[in-house]
Amino acid sequence: MYPINDREYLTICAKIASEMSISLSAAKKKVEIQISRKNSKTIEEKRKIASDVLELCKKDNSQGVCSGQLFDELMESLNNDDNFLVED
Repeated sequence: MYPINDREYLTICAKIASEMSISLSAAKKKVEIQISRKNSKTIEEKRKIASDVLELCKKDNSQGVCSGQLFDELMESLNNDDNFLVED
């Protein structure tokens, strides 16, 4: 899929990135996956899908499902494993 350079589309993707605490490229990738699943062709359809993803992110954040909090919980060490390091 070629890159979409529409200003409104990129703005929506930036808002998704902000809501999810991820990079812009990761947010664009999430939206592009949804676009390819729905086989959207026009820029209006692509904006609509991006808006839907943004609304879903906002809904998840309002319900307390925040990717930043989830990541923090996953990065916490368990019990005495504070100094544990896996070597290659």
